[in-house]
Amino acid sequence: MQLDFTGIFNSSGDVIDIDYLLKLDDFEYSTYKPLKNGVTVKGSAYSKADVAHLDLNVSFDFFGTCDRCADSFERSYAFDISKVVVSHLENEDDDEGYIITENNILDLDDLIYQEIQLFLPHKMLCSDDCKGLCMKCGANLNREECSCKKDVDPRMEALLQLLD
Repeated sequence: MQLDFTGIFNSSGDVIDIDYLLKLDDFEYSTYKPLKNGVTVKGSAYSKADVAHLDLNVSFDFFGTCDRCADSFERSYAFDISKVVVSHLENEDDDEGYIITENNILDLDDLIYQEIQLFLPHKMLCSDDCKGLCMKCGANLNREECSCKKDVDPRMEALLQLLD
């Protein structure tokens, strides 16, 4: 979706309401494509005190694979984006927190794509207390107990012989 900020930059009181479903079938996370239902984007672009603002709410369902136990899971995410939009900056080093438009046009799809990449955690887990897999037998420790014996520190092996 392309947003034209010309009216907003000219302080004509324009408000652009945003409400659409963004298909991100090509979005890759790790080795899979987790955004099967698309991304819902709602919000507005407006001028306040001669400054152009973009306020958005982004929500989506993430269909993923746990990095610890390899189980599939589904999780809903939502986050807000609040940015100041400018047509140019005097000092190019001060671009943090600003979105710079090209010819007063903002590619909203590209912005959402980048923000989702920044929002998602580096390690995806099915739950915060995921126990993962047994390193010896491969059992999923969330669903079953493993019968593997725990490794003994070789320095303590002599003391364990005294207990026998």
